[in-house]
Amino acid sequence: MAKICLQLLISGRVQGVWFRRFTQEHAESNGVTGWVRNLADGRVEARLCGEERAVRHVEAWLSKGPELANVTAIESQVVAYEAYEGFELRPDGVA
Repeated sequence: MAKICLQLLISGRVQGVWFRRFTQEHAESNGVTGWVRNLADGRVEARLCGEERAVRHVEAWLSKGPELANVTAIESQVVAYEAYEGFELRPDGVA
């Protein structure tokens, strides 16, 4: 199966609701690598890499997010594949 990387921008109530930690846990349990971070504009940015089926599964899960989140939109774009060692929580960044 093909490997892909997706770059995601997730909007809504996604900060301060454990969104990044749940993203990390779900990615790791599905064998997906990459990273996730909060942006200064209130969105969450994530890079998901791995087998396409697993990456798409995590992407679908993120459209709902954890219980306290309220996801209103996800911008998703396929980007060049990169190999990551695991899945990390990155420091907050700027949009």
